[in-house]
This record gives sequence, structure tokens and C-alpha cells, in this order.
Amino acid sequence: MDKIDKILSKLGEREKEKLKNILLKINNSEFRGLDLKKLKGRNDVFRVRQGNMRIIFRKTDHVIKILALERRTSKTYRRS
Repeated sequence: MDKIDKILSKLGEREKEKLKNILLKINNSEFRGLDLKKLKGRNDVFRVRQGNMRIIFRKTDHVIKILALERRTSKTYRRS
């Protein structure tokens, strides 16, 4: 089981629905209304904040890749 599947299995139905809506907005490049921020030192990596959940993704040309779905902790933004 990868990290994204693991975090999804721990979420409640309400959190999953909010996350789904955010992911659909990201996929459609509708960033208005999202708490979006570019991560330091990277031109193509962003995070969206929703409560204590963080969605970290990379956007290149017309491809969006979800890198992490995490609850906010002190380790959320550390590079591997």
C-alpha cells in the first residue's frame, strides 16, 4: 500500500469528499478559492491547505502529479 492509499484509508467520508473536490479543482486548473502556495526552492511544486490536510503536487506543462496527501505535522514539508 502506498502513502496516498494509506492516508485515504484513515480519512472519514466528509474528509474524503472535501479532498475529492479539491483534487477535481486541481485537475481542472481551477485554483481560485484554494489556499495554494508554491513551495520554496521549487518552481513546479505546490501545496494546497484544507484544514489540517495538505496536498502537495507538481505541475509541469499540462501534467499534474500528486506527490503527497498528508495531515499537517512537523514532517510534512521535509524533502526526502
